[in-house]
Amino acid sequence: MPNILTVLRLFAAPGVAVMFLFFARPWADWFALVLFVVAAVTDWFDGYLAREWNQESRFGAMLDPIADKAMVVIALLVITGFSGMNPWILLPATVILFREVFVSGLREFLGATSSTLAVTALAKWKTTAQMVAIAVLFSTGIFEHHFAERVHGMDMAMVDAILMGEVADEVGLTQLIWGEQITFLAGTVLLWLAAALTGITGWDYFTKARPHLKDRPS
Repeated sequence: MPNILTVLRLFAAPGVAVMFLFFARPWADWFALVLFVVAAVTDWFDGYLAREWNQESRFGAMLDPIADKAMVVIALLVITGFSGMNPWILLPATVILFREVFVSGLREFLGATSSTLAVTALAKWKTTAQMVAIAVLFSTGIFEHHFAERVHGMDMAMVDAILMGEVADEVGLTQLIWGEQITFLAGTVLLWLAAALTGITGWDYFTKARPHLKDRPS
């Protein structure tokens, strides 16, 4: 069962992007958010069940971090694309992607000694911060597109008057704007926090790997 959950999470990773190919927004945002959150929850369950049921395996140990990285990388690509390359999203996403590629390369190079780069507690917190930030940012898209649907066909002067409080907000535009701004701010702060943790853990792994990267005297 733990390995089945891990495999399902791995397949859910590209599924997040596929939602935007087959569904219009904001339905695509809803489906991607639900799929991502459910997959992220399985990340905790598969490890818990493996320990409780004594079903830890080399296959699961190999696949679990791959599934996590695939989820984060693909979701960040989707969010970065739909954010219009917003630098507040692009910069921390770049740090996260760079670190994941760098550490994966280190582990591949070290081969048999890759146990030197065993997953740390801080790295687990890093992954949690990444997934929470991504989930919050997906919800931003939901508020944004519900707002766009509400104002479709409306006079923009009327929209401005509603948002300025000059006209009664009978269609809930103010709540949608507040929802979008709050989730974007919260998601961005969490993404920067995740990027900071990602950078710290990346440097920690590099420090641990340095003794194995030195040339031996001939």
